[in-house]
Amino acid sequence: MCVKHYYSILLIGHSFIYRLIDWPHIEYTRNTSRFRQQQQMDLQSAILSRFTSALPTPMRLRDLIRQIRASRTAADERAVVQKECAYIRSTFREEDNVWRCRNVAKLLYIHMLGYPAHFGQLECLKLIASPRYTDKRIGYLGAMLLLDERQDVHLLITNSLKNDLNSQTQFIVGLALCCLGAICSVEMSRDLAGEVERLMKSSNTFIKKKAALCAAKIVRKVPELMEMFLPAARSLITEKNHGCLITGIILITEMCEQSSETLSYFKKMVPNLVRILKNLIMAGYSPEHDVCGVSDPFLQIKILRLLRLLGRNDSESSETMNDILAQVATNTESSKNVGNAILYETVISIMEIKSEGGLRVLGINILGRFLLNTDKNIRFVALTTLHKTVSADYNAVQRHRTTIVECLKDPDISIRKKAMELCFALINSNNIKSMSKELIHFLEKADPDFKSICSSNLCISAEKYSPGHKWHIDTIIKILTTAGNYIRDDVVGSLIELISVTTSLHSYAVQELFKQLTGDLESKQPMIQVAMWALGEFADLLTVPTQNLESNDSQYIEPLDITEDNVIDKCEQILSFNLMTLVTKEYTLCALIKLSARYPNTAPRVKRIVDIFGCDHSVELQQRAVEFASLFTKYDHLRSSLLERMPPMIIRTEKRNGIQNGDINDDDTNEDNESTINNGNNDNNYVNKTSGPTNSSALLDLLDPIGFGDALTITDKSNETTTASISQPTTTSNVFDLLETLDLNNVPNNIGNNSVHQTNIPLVVNNISNDIFSTNDGNNLLDNILNNSNSNQQLNYSIEPIVAFEKNGLRIDFSFERTTTDPNTTIISLLATNATPYPIEDFLFQAAVPKTFQLQLMPPSSNRIAENNTGTVNQVIKVLNPNKSQLKMKLRMSYQHNGNTVTELSDVNNFPVTTWQ
Repeated sequence: MCVKHYYSILLIGHSFIYRLIDWPHIEYTRNTSRFRQQQQMDLQSAILSRFTSALPTPMRLRDLIRQIRASRTAADERAVVQKECAYIRSTFREEDNVWRCRNVAKLLYIHMLGYPAHFGQLECLKLIASPRYTDKRIGYLGAMLLLDERQDVHLLITNSLKNDLNSQTQFIVGLALCCLGAICSVEMSRDLAGEVERLMKSSNTFIKKKAALCAAKIVRKVPELMEMFLPAARSLITEKNHGCLITGIILITEMCEQSSETLSYFKKMVPNLVRILKNLIMAGYSPEHDVCGVSDPFLQIKILRLLRLLGRNDSESSETMNDILAQVATNTESSKNVGNAILYETVISIMEIKSEGGLRVLGINILGRFLLNTDKNIRFVALTTLHKTVSADYNAVQRHRTTIVECLKDPDISIRKKAMELCFALINSNNIKSMSKELIHFLEKADPDFKSICSSNLCISAEKYSPGHKWHIDTIIKILTTAGNYIRDDVVGSLIELISVTTSLHSYAVQELFKQLTGDLESKQPMIQVAMWALGEFADLLTVPTQNLESNDSQYIEPLDITEDNVIDKCEQILSFNLMTLVTKEYTLCALIKLSARYPNTAPRVKRIVDIFGCDHSVELQQRAVEFASLFTKYDHLRSSLLERMPPMIIRTEKRNGIQNGDINDDDTNEDNESTINNGNNDNNYVNKTSGPTNSSALLDLLDPIGFGDALTITDKSNETTTASISQPTTTSNVFDLLETLDLNNVPNNIGNNSVHQTNIPLVVNNISNDIFSTNDGNNLLDNILNNSNSNQQLNYSIEPIVAFEKNGLRIDFSFERTTTDPNTTIISLLATNATPYPIEDFLFQAAVPKTFQLQLMPPSSNRIAENNTGTVNQVIKVLNPNKSQLKMKLRMSYQHNGNTVTELSDVNNFPVTTWQ
């Protein structure tokens, strides 16, 4: 009830008024009109003062903001907010319609500060239902902030929205459209989509553009309603008002992203969009749309995004927009940030459509100019975009390599990170030396967060594009020294493998590694681990002159001036450091035990050092020390043989393919290549599942903690076979490698090779217990193995290879091997090549045989086959044929080729007779 109503009621009964109001200063007189006039004036003032004291005026929003900002602590701010929220709740309970609008406005400000304001939701609905525009404005704003589709309260607003969408006032219609676009749910969208579609056809541009934006939100929420908006959206393209035009493009973009059919429908609008964009570029100065000298940059960006969507994977549409993209790229001013935004969108559009080669080069050159900009945000955007476009035009990005490398020195950490990622994407066989030098220099000053990633990627790049083994070894050593303890474990194993297979550089590698064992050793433990492994294997080569491979003549580099005691001293020093990790001490301890074989005169000293660790707090070191000590006592006569130098590790298949393709330097001898490649052909043992323990199986049970990569088949005197199946390789070598130098004729040479190249700690002796060579009956298993010298060794039968499959450039060849140890087993070596100009990705080979056969597919060397026969994929298939039936096989190949998924099926019935007889 308003103040006027209170006033009229109080004037009705004077006697009642006199009882309520105390007037001691007025003398009651009925006879004079002057007194009546004074009485009436005093009565009005009294009523107004009583009413305003009963209903105090609420605090204004600006006063609340001033109080909150004046709070010195968070507690003071909470006190102000809690007091005001309590007052707002009380006014809501009293149904105060006079100050509801002001209270909701204050509540929205409190909500923006992060305090709970959900109790004002229904008050917003009451304001929306008010006929006053000022109330509706605050009510709709509160609904957009406090309500969402997850709350059932928002459904109560649907009827009010429908009424306001039919209002005669454009501003009320605009409020309803904005609120509907912000909080619409699926049900609300279905109920009001017809009203929105009607408003899109309105002649009022203010309503039309808001309706188009609301329709875009409805289409995103309910895609099946987009067909309703297609005619109206198409008509918006012809609008001359920029506001309606830009909202229409937003709606079309949303519909094209939701439906491929709609995308095809709007592709015929590409010429219209090109014409609009051309008019914007060629148009003169327009104060209404000019932004820093550019005509309506917001509309240009929206058109470029829609053109990018319409031209993707469409040659005809791309050809239509090539010219306009070139004009935008050349005519846009790049001195202002507005122009840079348009150029960025233009470059993205050029890269995503099927544009011409020259246009792509132009786009990448624009990004190259961005790298020279002083603004850090523009440089960051340029680096990010260049990293995405490397695959599109590799050579064009390479032209800006110098500028990209300079970004590695930028003080901004985000720019340095993006520049580092882009540098690794640009490395190839031609620039590997220069790029590695720059990245190692960056690694020296890089943040700790970058060192691990940078060093690991550098090692991968060096392994992939190395011009020669000597350069590769020098580079990895430099990386180990520079990155220190931030090196990942895989780098250590990779360098050990590289040194192992490069026999001509053993002396050079061990000498270079020993030179690095100076200074702060605690900060470069990965390098120490590699050095210890090299010392254990090749310590006797420390004093051997090495050939200077960088010189044309046969010059030799003087060896290190060290003695045997110097090497032992260095190992003892490393073991004495408290900050050395357990893994580093394990490497060093194993190096010491090997040095006793390399330097026989130091054996007593080595034994004393090893005995010290027999009581170490680490169980692992204690066990190793006890086991190694037994080699100086019980098995001293076998120590020199057990600690012989390890054979070269089996090189991984991808490396072997790289050597065959010529990625090797002249400093690697033919002997190295032969030993590396031939060793890879020996892993042909089939899993033979038989029962009955023998002496060999007992030995395998004892060696089970050591770990074998694959199942092993060993033949003893009685020609019985047994198998030890180990599910997962461990970090140790196979003990049969230790015995390979002895005359173990009954043990296949290939046993354990699989586990060697997969190890991160390739130790020659590990976890050998004191009773490892003895059985419960007292027989010496080692003697049994040594006495079995007349056992048959593994032999290969010569079987003619066949072409199992050849179609669409993919060829699969089968070559066959059989062993005398298991004549029922045929080992098929698969070789897959690709003669097409596109690589084959995600290659998966599957095979099936009849039930009378047993088939085992070993893991493939890779799932990618390089193009133009430049790479291969190898896979081993083991077939057990106990009935000696004719072999038949069904093949299934699936892969990705040139963006398409291909599946091929084939039958192989032409196996040679010798494979199953």
